[in-house]
Amino acid sequence: MRTYIIIFLTWCVLSSCNKDAFLNETPLSDLSPENVLKDVNGYENLITSLHYYTREELTGDDLYRYFDMFTGTDLCTSGQLSVTQFVNYETYLTPATAAASRTYNWCYTSILPYANLIIEEASKPENAGVFSSEAQKNAIIAEARFFRAYGHNILANLYGDICIMDRFYKEPKTDFVRSSRADAYKLIAEDLEFASQWLPVTVAKNKEGRIVKGAADHLLAEAYISLGQYDKAIAAADRVINSGTYRLMKERFGVNKDKPGDAFSDLFIQGNQNRSTGNMESIWVWQFEEFTPGGGGSLGGNHSPRGWLPFMVQFTDPAGRLGFALNADSLLRGVAIMRPNPYFLYDLWLSDWNNDMRNSAYNIKREFWYNNPASTYFGKKVEPRNTPLDTMQRLYPYVRKVEGKSWQGVLTNGRSGKDMIIYRLAETYLLKAEAYLRKGDQANAAASINVVRARANAKPVSASDVTLDYILDERGRELMAEEPRKRTLCRMGMLVERVKKYNMKAETRNSIAEKHNLYPIPQGAIDANFSVKLTQNTGY
Repeated sequence: MRTYIIIFLTWCVLSSCNKDAFLNETPLSDLSPENVLKDVNGYENLITSLHYYTREELTGDDLYRYFDMFTGTDLCTSGQLSVTQFVNYETYLTPATAAASRTYNWCYTSILPYANLIIEEASKPENAGVFSSEAQKNAIIAEARFFRAYGHNILANLYGDICIMDRFYKEPKTDFVRSSRADAYKLIAEDLEFASQWLPVTVAKNKEGRIVKGAADHLLAEAYISLGQYDKAIAAADRVINSGTYRLMKERFGVNKDKPGDAFSDLFIQGNQNRSTGNMESIWVWQFEEFTPGGGGSLGGNHSPRGWLPFMVQFTDPAGRLGFALNADSLLRGVAIMRPNPYFLYDLWLSDWNNDMRNSAYNIKREFWYNNPASTYFGKKVEPRNTPLDTMQRLYPYVRKVEGKSWQGVLTNGRSGKDMIIYRLAETYLLKAEAYLRKGDQANAAASINVVRARANAKPVSASDVTLDYILDERGRELMAEEPRKRTLCRMGMLVERVKKYNMKAETRNSIAEKHNLYPIPQGAIDANFSVKLTQNTGY
């Protein structure tokens, strides 16, 4: 009977279509550039797509890309005992592994093509009539050029010499050639200089998260440092610092200002990330709040709690019963992908343990109380443990920046609806400090650092004590769980040195080698580029 039905339905389909109609369909909805980019709304839609794809560094998967930027560094390791994420560099980071390819492919297939498409189409003379003014057109191009710079900068920081993608390809290209890291940084700087000129200083509340002039100048300061143009880096940082648009938040503000906390913790309370909330320190914020234009992610929400928080739902009380409940204290469901190293949790704070605001109980959670009502230990303080499963994975001190309310009320997936700060003014000061130090001016480097330390109520650093290591330490204290740490270390050529000194796992320290200051070019990219040999980084 099934056979007869299939034959009958096939006959019906074939008899209802003539040959031409069956083979030559005319699509009524075609998302080609010619159809989409007919007005400014089309360009705005593509800009929204760029924001969406950029956030996929965090939301695209649960192990690679953003999470990889922390594990296996000086500040962080993998908490899950069964996960090999950057535990052994020699086996985990090879040309054939996902660790090498996920970030590479994400930049080349998502960020750069969309950015180039917008730049090219908006720049065509025949499309000039789409825009109400030259300024409107240049603002669209500027935002796209920021993202092109952002993508190229990630690639150059991690991979060194890269294939520059400065045009939109409509056909397969199999003859890419790697350009020098310096040439990549030059294009990055050119894109950001244009972006700084044409991007708005601020945006309306309904456009929060869009790229503004301060974001371009902030990244431009880093690009100039990479080019060795330190005076230009200082000037770019000063354009942000002295603009009057931003300031370090030193007073309590926002949704919890009348509750226990401090000025630093207020920056990261859900609902306080954007300028409309009174946060004058944020420069660029990824939007994850539910039901907002451009918010969310491919897997839904902000994945930071899942990656950073301990696997507390598996922690048992002394009687062997589960000690924690997800529905208390907005714990969500962490799985311990990224566990801070003792170097971050203890050593970085020893000189100013009780004074540095960033080490307060509102910013690093070090003490826990059983909160499962079914436990006979409910309300009691968790006792010290020394088993690896408990101390590495199930319960450890963590940075409270990542805490947030559950994504659409789902407690079990470890994702929040909290917007996420990507650039803020404190980092701009630290970039300025790095530029001053690299040009040999320790006094001004210390002055920039001490602006940040003063807000934290930390003791000032003396000029003679400022080194690149000190700046990395200060970035750790200020930006832990914010800056993609590995990108910073690779940019500075200090990943191997710092991991060997400070990572808690002997296997990690012993397996990392000088070649790992750069990522390998993925073997898949080399194989696909069959018309010209794509060179590999030394040592791989």
